Amino acid sequence: MVKLTIVGRVNDGLPLAQGARYVNTENDNFSYYKQQGEFLIKEISRGALPPSKMTIRVDHHSFNYLVVNGICFITLCDSSYPRKLAFRYLQDLQKELDKFDHSLVGKITRPYSFIRFDGIIANVRKQYIDTRTQANLSKLNANRRQELDIITENMSDIIERRRNSEIFETPATPQTFSQTQKKSES
Repeated sequence: MVKLTIVGRVNDGLPLAQGARYVNTENDNFSYYKQQGEFLIKEISRGALPPSKMTIRVDHHSFNYLVVNGICFITLCDSSYPRKLAFRYLQDLQKELDKFDHSLVGKITRPYSFIRFDGIIANVRKQYIDTRTQANLSKLNANRRQELDIITENMSDIIERRRNSEIFETPATPQTFSQTQKKSES
């Protein structure tokens, strides 16, 4: 099931819209997954992740994202949700966004302020809730032999790479450098 959807701008990593969230009685820790989705958009915007599409496993869920024309469409689904259907969902969202004036998307300056698109996300999401509907079964069976050529990674690996890159990007302070030099001279 599609649980969370975020649409963001790639050039600056700004989240533009978010569909209605799925909440169940088990409380899936929505804010944690929302932060993870925002982190992924930032990683895509800084070029640390492929700029087209990818599946990222986290816990018993999967983030799937699709980047088209500088916009990232990302969704969180149960790990059992068919990946092919998740990407069809993202493609449908992308087609809906294409109906808007692209200059409008470029003018957005505050996170999640593209509220007009939230309702569209909710409407498209309704079509993809049940994987057993005839329409969704048709989407899954269409081009059955065509496999998805999508990279899959674990969220923990992406976070670890980010931590490592931050360590190397942090410039040494003069005091730290001089202390290091003194130790090496001793």
